[in-house]
Amino acid sequence: MGLVTASNPVIPVPPADLPGTLGALRAAGHQYRTVKQELRDNLLARMRSGEARFPGIVGYDDSVLPEVERALLAGHDMVLLGERGQGKTRLIRALGALLDEWTPVIPGSVLNEHPLHPLTPASRAQAAEAGDDLPIGWLHRSMRYGEKLATPDTSVGDLIGDVDPIRIAQGRTLGDPETIHFGLVPRTNRGIFAVNELPDLAERIQVALLNVLEERDIQVRGYQLRLPLDLLLVASANPDDYTNRGRIITPLKDRFGAEIRTHYPVDLELELALIRQEADLVAAVPEHVLEVLARFARAVRESPSVDPRSGVSARFAIAAAETVAGAALRRAGLLAGAGTPQGRPEAAVARVGDAVSVTSTLRGKVEFESGEEGREIEILAHLLRTATAETFRAHLAGLDLSGFTALVEDGAAIETGELVSAAELLRQVGTVPGLAKVLDRLDLGDAPTPEEAAAAVEFVLEGLHLTRRLGKDVTDSGRTVYGGRG
Repeated sequence: MGLVTASNPVIPVPPADLPGTLGALRAAGHQYRTVKQELRDNLLARMRSGEARFPGIVGYDDSVLPEVERALLAGHDMVLLGERGQGKTRLIRALGALLDEWTPVIPGSVLNEHPLHPLTPASRAQAAEAGDDLPIGWLHRSMRYGEKLATPDTSVGDLIGDVDPIRIAQGRTLGDPETIHFGLVPRTNRGIFAVNELPDLAERIQVALLNVLEERDIQVRGYQLRLPLDLLLVASANPDDYTNRGRIITPLKDRFGAEIRTHYPVDLELELALIRQEADLVAAVPEHVLEVLARFARAVRESPSVDPRSGVSARFAIAAAETVAGAALRRAGLLAGAGTPQGRPEAAVARVGDAVSVTSTLRGKVEFESGEEGREIEILAHLLRTATAETFRAHLAGLDLSGFTALVEDGAAIETGELVSAAELLRQVGTVPGLAKVLDRLDLGDAPTPEEAAAAVEFVLEGLHLTRRLGKDVTDSGRTVYGGRG
């Protein structure tokens, strides 16, 4: 059994040995627990066993996750505050893994009512009439998570519910609870409901959540429904929106038990780990190239030319890595069959020169200060060069690279570029003293492929240029020519 893709959204099938009636459920010793008790018990069980509590969440082990765990153990609803691309939604969705894999429900109940704790008059009557013979169904935890992106046009009906005119037309009276079409929040009863970008929700709509968070009930168009909803409510917000453009109304803020600040990766290693985990790379990207991109993302984030209130999403570095991999695959496709005299096809391996394209393709992901209009690509190109130079110093500082500078003495030059094959680049370089040590420092192994060796050579040439030991020019055809002194 397993979850299927969105193109074939089949609900997981419960195991055959689960109880099928209320009597069998009682005989199995099942105890009713609220969602928050369930989350608390399962979190404690993972803590005691040493099992990963939030797999896939990078960089929050010592900061955000302890606060989330304290909130869950205390039974608090929570709001996560952080700039875009800090993994707030990923973290919220990870909470669902702490629910029981299967939970019993009354079949057909839109509120996922527990057979030992029916809520609606119809379910209570059904349970009283059937007794221990009441049939029960089983709900997988993947179906117990609800999410709504807050938008200005979101209505109370979307979140809480509204009167269904079709049911009234069928003869039911306005006082009949069966005339209500329940919204997203009550339909996630006995689960986790998330509101993303809560400040973007109109203030009058936020008011509708007050009862949900405190009294745990809902009101629809004057209906006095006492349906004690059982759910964990989690919201996300941008701190800038939190206080300026939009805001969370004060009574609603007061009802959240925990306010937790998220952040970007605090160091380079965590940034790299996030890229490795999230990027879908269509070509090999050497570690030194990934490090350049990680340093680049951090430099953009810290630049005074970039609006700090907007932030620079972790998706920036991830998209940069994927773009570089795409450039490498494009080169391999265009140079197919032209790599060696034997016709060996060019393998797709990224080089540091492939990163140049990200300055134009990703500038839309960055919000610049108002005075920097028209200089966006120039700023990003400068920051990319800085990141490359820092990576070069971090890996190759103190290494004798005179063998590379000697290559261009007496007016010689080395051409590289997006459509220069590894074989062509290595042919120009020949045997270089010190290359073996460079490959070792870059963790490319004792027997690198020609494409990996070419990536190392290009990185050294670019690093020498950025440290003013080698000249560089770009031709009209887009090729890069290294030669002379910087």
